[in-house]
Amino acid sequence: ADPSLDVEGLDAAHKIAILSSLAYCCEIDFNQIHIEGISQIDPSDIQFAKDFGYQIRLLAISRSDGERIEVRVHPTMIPQQHMLAKVEGAYNAIHISGDAVGEVMLYGLGAGMMPTGSAVAGDLVDLGRDLLSAAGVRISPLACDGKAVVQRQIKPMDELVINYYFRFSAVDRPGVLSKISGILGSHDISIASVIQKGRQVKGAVPVVMMTHEAKEHDVRLALAEIDELQVVTSPTKLIRVENETSVEDS
Repeated sequence: ADPSLDVEGLDAAHKIAILSSLAYCCEIDFNQIHIEGISQIDPSDIQFAKDFGYQIRLLAISRSDGERIEVRVHPTMIPQQHMLAKVEGAYNAIHISGDAVGEVMLYGLGAGMMPTGSAVAGDLVDLGRDLLSAAGVRISPLACDGKAVVQRQIKPMDELVINYYFRFSAVDRPGVLSKISGILGSHDISIASVIQKGRQVKGAVPVVMMTHEAKEHDVRLALAEIDELQVVTSPTKLIRVENETSVEDS
């Protein structure tokens, strides 16, 4: 009845924590996972995403990065042709990129009485078979022997390097775009494309940008500076953009 766990990304975060533990044979500190939901997504962002050739999906992303791993949950723009962009309604999908198997995607219903009941019944059947055969635990909780479990830190979000979508609400007057782009440039953020449409709110127009790869730390500093401008009428909307994905849960 309460959709908060889904809408705010907590359910996806629980799933990606388990999947990361299995994939990388390590313990995951749930409190270190960056979690954002979709409650702040505006219909205009969905339309602008389509104009750029993307769809917005709530993704949980896990990726190996040397001695550390990325584990994060947030609304993400992905290319319309990507398989995950076609996942809709009550359906869920997990997209995996493996060294040997390449790209693999699992897709099916993730909600409802029958799909949930089927999953629970399947687990109970497995437990019953183990008890009858005195097999005990066939596989350890982290999918590897306890001695093989490693400690891997979750990469801080400030160090994330990715493409970004920005939507600014700006006063309709000359020079606004140059002020915004100037601040972005001073923080090493390069603009890939811009859309500026007619006035939607009295006195303000939406200015939408897609960036080249930029560092999250630099983006946060730039947006804080931009939002202080008198010509910007409301906080900037940010959505991260994934063009290539490793392990995702939608």
